[in-house]
Amino acid sequence: MTPDAAQWAILWPALVAGLLVTATHVPLGMQVLERGIVFIDLAIAQIAGAGVIFADFLGWEPTGAAVQIAALSAALSAAALLTWTERRWPEVQEAVIGVVFVLASSVAILILAKNPRGGENLKDLLSGQILWVNPARLPLEALAYATILAVWFGARERIGRIGFYVLFACAVTISVQLVGLFLVFSTLVIPALATYYSRRYRYWKAYAVGVLGYALGLAGSLAADLPSGAMIVCAMAAVGAFMALASGRRPPGAASPGAKT
Repeated sequence: MTPDAAQWAILWPALVAGLLVTATHVPLGMQVLERGIVFIDLAIAQIAGAGVIFADFLGWEPTGAAVQIAALSAALSAAALLTWTERRWPEVQEAVIGVVFVLASSVAILILAKNPRGGENLKDLLSGQILWVNPARLPLEALAYATILAVWFGARERIGRIGFYVLFACAVTISVQLVGLFLVFSTLVIPALATYYSRRYRYWKAYAVGVLGYALGLAGSLAADLPSGAMIVCAMAAVGAFMALASGRRPPGAASPGAKT
């Protein structure tokens, strides 16, 4: 069916939010994959979400500055912790990340245990509410994402491990409130994984996976009247699988493609 004006009014902010998340998460996801710390986004996003839940528990305004500060502070604390553990115990960093994720999830569940809307809040944190993105907030979030991208592409060789974790924490804090934990993880990992063996135009291909995933997922959600977050994840996985098969596997002995175009 053809979307009417009311449906477009809902869809376009959701699509813009998806494109903004894709813009920052593709390069960060490539770095995550290269470092072998795939679940870092889950851990930091869960901690940022726990910060939001705790702020809600204290009765703070959901869209107010205090909640954003709480979420970002929690995420930056996690980033500082993971920077320290990676330097001290690099061999078990992935296990440490897993423990941090489980601990943050458990704390969030405990905070929500006596909240009558606890189940709904937890669902929102995981699957997000991308269809209810506030268009008025998008310009500010776009500016924040643009700043993150400028620092990443302009100074990534100089910011080091700490800088990477700080940028990552800032990006994930914004994104988990926009699209939810599942879409944050999918946007970081699927495009980077789908193009891992691509030797040319890797960035372009990865961005195509993310953009098509959001566009097709939202269109499918509208047509089938199904949850948008889950549809986007499935669409992105399908596009990523097609891209991976089309790109082929890197020949044995060939240099790693890294993140170069």
